[in-house]
Amino acid sequence: MNVSPTQLLAVLGVALAVLWVWRASARRARRAADAARNSARLLSLAGRVLAGAVVLTGVQWLAFTYPGAPWLLRVAALGLPALFSSYTLTKALTVTTVDYPAAKRGGRR
Repeated sequence: MNVSPTQLLAVLGVALAVLWVWRASARRARRAADAARNSARLLSLAGRVLAGAVVLTGVQWLAFTYPGAPWLLRVAALGLPALFSSYTLTKALTVTTVDYPAAKRGGRR
């Protein structure tokens, strides 16, 4: 079986083109899956935040509309959600490490 160099180059070119198209489609599918996963996480997070807000609002509403509610229940109904939210915000906004740029070798000492 005689294969000319032109035929060999054509087969290699087609194989490379198929490989290139396959990798591009796999990359596109991976990006689409990541985007779907991230949007699902966002919706899940939004749902949990909304459910938590509804529960906290309901407890606070009950504590303040119930006529015989003791003052400790009213303080707890306002204080505990404030503690949780302040902890979360403090943790999210606090810088715990400082990254220094790597020292350059061969520079002045």
